[in-house]
Amino acid sequence: MGDKKGFGQKREALICVIGDEDTVTGFLLAGIGEVDAKKTSNFMVVTSRTQASEIEEAFQTYTSRDDVAVVLITQNCADKIRYLLDEYEAMIPAVLEIPSKDNPYDAQKDSIMQRILKKMTVGAD
Repeated sequence: MGDKKGFGQKREALICVIGDEDTVTGFLLAGIGEVDAKKTSNFMVVTSRTQASEIEEAFQTYTSRDDVAVVLITQNCADKIRYLLDEYEAMIPAVLEIPSKDNPYDAQKDSIMQRILKKMTVGAD
């Protein structure tokens, strides 16, 4: 039989989501939801009553976890903590800004996309 060394010993990498209720619910229905024994989840629902400090805390928590590969954040939530996204430089977890139901994606606001486009134009010279 095949070599099963390490099978079942590796933890799977998670996708975290920060966004409005509809966006987060969609991703949860797609199966990305995770709540561990300590009641720590990989998602945050942002409402009109959510403070920017709460979004900051979730972002910093998700980006510092070693079991997270991708952090998805709706652009309207990202706008509330734009300075943190502008400072974020790690490759993993990757941070991706996504549209929400009520707010279309604007690449001009996406600091990570702007860095990529800048590097591509510098590399083209």
